[in-house]
Amino acid sequence: MPASPSPSPSRSSSPSSSSSSSSRKALLLCGAVAVAAALMGLVSWQASTLDKAPARSSSASQPRNAGSDPAAELAGLARRDAGDKLALGRADAPVVLIEYSDFKCGYCGKFARDTEPELIRKYVENGTLRIEWRNFPIFGAESEAAAKAAWAAGQQDRFRQFHEAAYTPGAKEKGFGEARLLELAREAGVPDLERFRQDMAGAAAEAALAKDREEGYRIGVSSTPSFLVGGRPIAGAQPYGAFAAVIDQAAAKARAAAGAGAGTGAGAGAGR
Repeated sequence: MPASPSPSPSRSSSPSSSSSSSSRKALLLCGAVAVAAALMGLVSWQASTLDKAPARSSSASQPRNAGSDPAAELAGLARRDAGDKLALGRADAPVVLIEYSDFKCGYCGKFARDTEPELIRKYVENGTLRIEWRNFPIFGAESEAAAKAAWAAGQQDRFRQFHEAAYTPGAKEKGFGEARLLELAREAGVPDLERFRQDMAGAAAEAALAKDREEGYRIGVSSTPSFLVGGRPIAGAQPYGAFAAVIDQAAAKARAAAGAGAGTGAGAGAGR
């Protein structure tokens, strides 16, 4: 089914030079039109993503679960790396939310400001949810520069602070040139700005960005923000309740699986 020409989520096929007046008009859309457009985007990405499982690979960023279940394959994209400086929450949390986003995307900013803080308070802080960031720049050179800068801030344990500064209302309108990125790094409290500058321009930042972007394209992500929650795709800056419902379902499924595993182990032990 063709995707709706909705302003949410932002599409990678959209021209990076969209006018600010068009963006303001898009943000004014509300009610039934916005809801219908968001649902159309969700259905479109689910269809394109779940109709085929991602290709298997030995890479850590590839699905780890064998079998023909696309949701399990997508859930396997969770890296669960305790050293991931762009992730938030316990590595062994029962549910992982993977976010593919762009710092120049207005709806990514909306999610970051309106929805994510509630998810952190309700689910990350109690150990239920882990949030893994994927840089998915689709709006040209400044998007890529901001992605590398976010990664560089993360190397000094300031990714979340940089993320917050870059998504402050009006931040993207100031652009993401080098001077502006250094200003954001200062706002984020990055301690070593010279290291930040070097990391931002280095090969490691480029490789990290390529890894994230390749993963997104491989599973069919074509717009931002896009999410996987326990392997289930969610497209666009959906309201808190949409995420909470999926997280609750995924957490209940994980608890049931853990209980079944424990029961099987107990039964096996009793039979010895």
